[in-house]
Amino acid sequence: AVPRVTFLARTKEKADGGLAAAVKMVRSSTVASRVDTGSYDDDFDRVVAEADLIFEAVTEQLDLKQQFFDRIDAVRRPDSIVATVTSGLSINQLAEGRSESFRKNFLGLHFFNPPNVIVGTELVAGKDTDPKLVDFLDVYCTKRLGRAMVRTADTPGFAGNRIGFQLLNECAILAEEHGPILVDELVGPYTGRALTPLATIDLVGWDIHRAIVDNIYELAPDEAHETLKLPQYMTDLMAKGVLGRKTGGGFFGKDDAGDRIVLDPKTQNFVPTSHLMRPDLSFIDEISNLHRVGRYVDGMQAFAEASGPYAAIAQKVIARYISYSFHRVGEVTDDISGIDRIMGYGFNWAPPSVLVDTIGLKRTIQMIDKAGLP
Repeated sequence: AVPRVTFLARTKEKADGGLAAAVKMVRSSTVASRVDTGSYDDDFDRVVAEADLIFEAVTEQLDLKQQFFDRIDAVRRPDSIVATVTSGLSINQLAEGRSESFRKNFLGLHFFNPPNVIVGTELVAGKDTDPKLVDFLDVYCTKRLGRAMVRTADTPGFAGNRIGFQLLNECAILAEEHGPILVDELVGPYTGRALTPLATIDLVGWDIHRAIVDNIYELAPDEAHETLKLPQYMTDLMAKGVLGRKTGGGFFGKDDAGDRIVLDPKTQNFVPTSHLMRPDLSFIDEISNLHRVGRYVDGMQAFAEASGPYAAIAQKVIARYISYSFHRVGEVTDDISGIDRIMGYGFNWAPPSVLVDTIGLKRTIQMIDKAGLP
């Protein structure tokens, strides 16, 4: 059967607005025919009592989520499933103090934005979650919801954000010295990503980026710890209201005349892009041309063997992405295929194993060694 959904928000008007946005996003009215709307005050108890799956997607604040779980626990059926869409809060911590049947039927179901385009979804069990429920949801989400499911451990940032935001934040750190335009070209599409790193942070929102990296930096001190510390210039600019695209600009924006401007992190001012000189990046042009005709192996081997200071910056970022991913096996997923799947299906990035296979094992190890990484 096709799932019927009831979408609750603070007011019915807000829920109706969310449904309208969903219809617009998927460009289809089918969504509306399957969704009812309501408000927390008028419909919460009735809807939650009837629901088979209760899916919580409120703001990433522990105390706020816990208030909702109090209300859910009071009225839910003992066999209903409770899932949270948290992108980094601990599933075990969220389940603390709940009833036994709540904890048994509670897990993380982390959809990536926008979920109608990105099918990668993390399934995160807590220590009390019923293993049979995990198996059931894995199959249900794959068969009925068309998701690419990845099981991850209850660790900070789970798998996708732990690895993805390490690379994003490293690029934000590099932007202070090299400027956003150069960094986004050095770690651009030719390295295997659909959207460049700093444009991704602008799209995600600087505040969301900060919440994710702060959480990982604080709770998971690992071999890449220093690259997960939010740059000071970002903290300064956020205090002035800069949050990326939703505030009109972050690393990139437009001036009043509609011309493209870019952040200079050193001065924390925006400057026109027209007067910025592009250094010699002919190695990128060469690799991009190989990719364009489908010669990915030749392209990635040329990447690993490129010389010069700019190639070295790009190689170090990609070498760390590979090294960091493989070091997370056994910590965030059981094997590398889980990390590969979430980086491909969740971030639209070339999975680490794919990079190793195209660059070649020996060349990859040499690239990691040259970058001084484990």
